[in-house]
Amino acid sequence: MKLIDRRMRLTELLLRCSISVFALLALILVVTDTEVKLIFTIKKTAKYTDMKAVVFLVVANGIAAVYSLLQSVRCVVGTMKGRVLFSKPLAWAFFSGDQAMAYLNVAAIAATAESGVIAREGEEDLQWMRVCNMYGKFCNQMAIGVSSALLASIAMVFVSCISAFSLFRLYGASRDRRTTPW
Repeated sequence: MKLIDRRMRLTELLLRCSISVFALLALILVVTDTEVKLIFTIKKTAKYTDMKAVVFLVVANGIAAVYSLLQSVRCVVGTMKGRVLFSKPLAWAFFSGDQAMAYLNVAAIAATAESGVIAREGEEDLQWMRVCNMYGKFCNQMAIGVSSALLASIAMVFVSCISAFSLFRLYGASRDRRTTPW
C-alpha cells in the first residue's frame, strides 16, 4: 500500500506541476497575442480583450496556475515529511477545490472554443464574417494558447480523480471487509 501511496503522490505532483506550466503558458500566449491591420486608413487591433470568453479563459487559467502551484508545494511538503492525508475535512477541501478548478476550466475552454469556431468559420445566419481570414497570426497563436489550456484542463480532470480517490478511501478503510455481504 505504501508503494501505491508514493506513486499516487508522485503522479499528483507531476500533474499539478504540468497544470501550472500549461495554464501559465496558455495565459502568456493569449495575453501577448495581438495583431494590427490597416483597413483603409483605420488601424484595427485584434487582442484577447475583444472576446469576453477569452478573458474568462485568461482569468480561469490564472486562478488554476496559482491554485495548482500552491497544491504542488503542499504535495512536496507532504512527500518530504512522509505524511498521508488522514483528515476528512481537509480531504473534502482539496477535493472540492480540485473539482471547482476542473469545472471552471472546462467551462472556460468550452466558451472559448465556441468563440474560436465563430471567429474561424463565421456565422452566415447572423451575418458574422470570418475574422481569422484577416487576423491569421492572431488566430493561430490563440489556437495554440487554447490547446495549452485544454491540456491543463485534462490534467485537472485527472487530479480531480486522484483527490476523489484520496477522499473516498478514507471512508472505506474503517470497515472490516470480511464481514460485509457484498
